[in-house]
Amino acid sequence: MQRTALTARRRARELDELAAEPVDLLVVGGGVTGVGVALDAAARGLSVALVEAHDLAWGTSRWSSKLAHGGLRYLATGDVGVARESARERHVLMTRTAPHLVRALPQVLPLTSGVGPRQGITAGIGFGLGDLLRRDAGTSSDVLPAPRLARPGEAARLVPAVAREHLHGAWVAHDGQLVDDARLVVALARTAAGRGAKILTRVRATDLRADGATLQDTLTGATLTARARVVVNATGVWAGTVDPSVRLRPSRGTHVVVPAARLGSPAGALMVPVPGSGSRFVFALPAQLGRVIIGLTDEEAPGPVPDVPEPTPSEIDFLLATVSRVLERPLLPDDVVGAFAGLRPLVDRAGPDDGAGPGSADLSRRHLVEVSPSTGAVNVLGGKLTTYRSMAEDAVDLAVKHAGLTAGPCWTTNLPLVGANPLVEPVETPSPVEPVETRAQALTPALVARYGAEAEQVLAAATLPGATSAVGQGIADTDHLDVTRAEVEWAVTHEGALDADDVLDRRTRIGLVPADRAAVRDVVEELVGAALARL
Repeated sequence: MQRTALTARRRARELDELAAEPVDLLVVGGGVTGVGVALDAAARGLSVALVEAHDLAWGTSRWSSKLAHGGLRYLATGDVGVARESARERHVLMTRTAPHLVRALPQVLPLTSGVGPRQGITAGIGFGLGDLLRRDAGTSSDVLPAPRLARPGEAARLVPAVAREHLHGAWVAHDGQLVDDARLVVALARTAAGRGAKILTRVRATDLRADGATLQDTLTGATLTARARVVVNATGVWAGTVDPSVRLRPSRGTHVVVPAARLGSPAGALMVPVPGSGSRFVFALPAQLGRVIIGLTDEEAPGPVPDVPEPTPSEIDFLLATVSRVLERPLLPDDVVGAFAGLRPLVDRAGPDDGAGPGSADLSRRHLVEVSPSTGAVNVLGGKLTTYRSMAEDAVDLAVKHAGLTAGPCWTTNLPLVGANPLVEPVETPSPVEPVETRAQALTPALVARYGAEAEQVLAAATLPGATSAVGQGIADTDHLDVTRAEVEWAVTHEGALDADDVLDRRTRIGLVPADRAAVRDVVEELVGAALARL
């Protein structure tokens, strides 16, 4: 078994070890920031345990636009520091740590009657400034091409659903797109596990202290006391529920999902300026599994934080109406096959006497790392998915200083995630039951996009009768759901999935479309149960 493999058996063993021995660093929260902290600390030689009440990428980290973007919007609002940090971290992802999970995505801003001349000029200036940040970050134009003006025919080829009448051309700029945000989180967690970190899902932390926390195994109900030299609170939008000193202003970002065929199966993302705004756009983003994701909104979300945020009808109507301004045929509610929302954990930097402060759309995405006056733990707050690595570095730096730990320097800018390079350790494979040529045929571009250098091993490691009889066989009789049975088994034997929901909603993104989820749930439950029984 690989050192990077996350399994139910490993979870049980490491939970027992955590009860018996203290660790240098206890991380609470299994989103992109938490697993980034765990990897950074483990790579520095510290002993690390991460606990997550639900599953990896349970919260905000699975509800993003799936972009590793350079911060163009932050330039427009004058937040140059965040924009520059975003461009540099995008460069790290695309060229060093996760080039297998991030691709260059053309973004098309059509110059048509639905986009005013002033908005087109403003966008062009913004694209030029964004390109300066690309060059400042050291990203080659071979990785991210420079922005340019395109003819109407090219714009229509990239986004076939765009309205042709009055189409004078388009700006085409490139940004980074993740094959999936939750997949990045899983890759980070497995890379951290390969360096000795304990990654423990379904473990809820309460009573956070400077030297540990009380933990409950939500699968068995058992409790234990975890001891640590320092604790890092990386619970994102829930940080205030475990630390009363934290002040957040959550913002809800909503997306809708439509079939890619409805927009002509676009090869690029469609950008549509929000009326009356110089910095906000609605995007129609081509995604895996035959889908286009349209987003996003930016609405204040006060009150208790729900486990799973719900889109509102008004937000869905806003997204459809905005993107339809530049389409040949407007999108209708019946075109929507799914919708989801996530909460951004924005830091409220206003003091108690500063009044209401700016709206959530104007709050900075700068992250904040500080020692809590209430718990003594290190809080890492705010930020965004693209800058997770920088946030993690700052959090571990402060944790090491605060607890007086001996640790090496941060080197995660040059640490490839699993799948980025061929693995050193071979996967233990059973005697082959499938002809080699059949396995090679099953190694599809979609599989490589999701697993990188591990794609072949996903197929080779399959042992279940339903997987080995046809390792490339999909789990549904539909062309767009190209998830194989071998991937479901791999999710259990290597990626820490403990039930069918983990597979449907986070290891794959089938669950973003309720009808797709219902169509394959029975077969996924059967495969997950069989894989767990063999561990």
